[in-house]
Amino acid sequence: MRINFAKMLKSLPAETWHSETVNIQPIRDDDDLWYATAECRLYPEQEDYVNPAGFSIGRAWLNPDDNLPCIIRDSRGKRIGYIILRKWLAEGEEALNWSFYLDRASQGMGFGRAAAKLAVKILKTAAPDVPIKLSAETDNVKAQRLYLSIGFVKTDEMDGDDFVFRL
Repeated sequence: MRINFAKMLKSLPAETWHSETVNIQPIRDDDDLWYATAECRLYPEQEDYVNPAGFSIGRAWLNPDDNLPCIIRDSRGKRIGYIILRKWLAEGEEALNWSFYLDRASQGMGFGRAAAKLAVKILKTAAPDVPIKLSAETDNVKAQRLYLSIGFVKTDEMDGDDFVFRL
């Protein structure tokens, strides 16, 4: 039987989606969708490191059981970033994954680390025995440092040209 990953995530208790610093919330309305696809901006040098929200939201529309597009909010409820929680797409073992970014106005304040830790909490609550795998471009040192600092280990596996990290 195939498990509906997105439905499983949505059924988690509300407190699973919150930390002291950030909250993650499934996209719920047109304003969230507009923020993710049009208002949330990266620095130009970061744009090649992540898929645009529109791409991953399109992927979620094509495969809604395995993808849950979400908004990252600060503790006051202000939208500060975008994250998609999903199943790992590459061949091999079953794993969970995410892709996220913060608006450039919210970078450098600890929100990225808080969002990554919260994403781990959400995914581990949903599926405690399933590993989490993340990929990072070989020259995206900032993402690599973040993953290592929260407990991920760089593997020998590659996802195309990207390094793979595992928790």
